[in-house]
Amino acid sequence: MQIVLSNTSGVPLYEQITNRLRTAILSGELPEGTQLTSLRQLARDLRVSLITTTRAYNDLAAAGLITNVPGKGSYVLPIDREQARTEALATLRAQLGRVVGTATTAGIDPDAVHRLLDEAWNERDHD
Repeated sequence: MQIVLSNTSGVPLYEQITNRLRTAILSGELPEGTQLTSLRQLARDLRVSLITTTRAYNDLAAAGLITNVPGKGSYVLPIDREQARTEALATLRAQLGRVVGTATTAGIDPDAVHRLLDEAWNERDHD
């Protein structure tokens, strides 16, 4: 699994790490029981501070996606697929609310927003 960070995206580095690992866990790329790279090794690999990787792992643990075992490392926990879906839908609803607000402010009609969504969906299929 590769983690690519952007210093220009405006998204904090710890959040980029958290999001990439969350995606890998929820998609099954990192299955239950997988031991994650150590905090120190990940910090070295990504050329970030140990505080950054620690915050990412702590956020994943708080979300119930991993467990941190002192002296042993961090491991992927079993995923409740229904809970993950419910949380994803809540996140999507909030993001769409922001999209609708932006579109409304800019005078963009719902048909144009639907076309943009279709384009984004189709681009995803080609990545």
